[in-house]
Amino acid sequence: MKTPSEIVNIMLIDDRFSTWLGIEIIEISKGNCKLKMQVTNEMLNGFSIAHGGISYSLADSALAFASNAHGNHAVSIDTSINHIQKVQLGDTLYAACIEINRSKRIGLYQVTISNQNKSLVAQFKGTVSISEKVW
Repeated sequence: MKTPSEIVNIMLIDDRFSTWLGIEIIEISKGNCKLKMQVTNEMLNGFSIAHGGISYSLADSALAFASNAHGNHAVSIDTSINHIQKVQLGDTLYAACIEINRSKRIGLYQVTISNQNKSLVAQFKGTVSISEKVW
């Protein structure tokens, strides 16, 4: 069986979006993940703040990596996010994903997004469907 790091590295080979975001893996283990990325000019909306999809996408990648790190393919079936404060150009965002509950078929995860000042910027919840297919 592959290690969590091996699984995430395989996932990243074809994950062009996470690569475009500039996501860096800080830590990965079964059911848990910590990621980091910097907000660039291309990520800003018409208000010159980060588009909400940026923090959402960072959280979604954290969910994917944490839930797949167990070794079985897992895909999201329900997600939601609460944006707490605006994200600015140049901010460094950190995503910390923790596994809340996991059964044979369903997993529940929470992702906290904070900035370089350790201020909470978003809270994300995700549910995944777990397959019998292994990495």
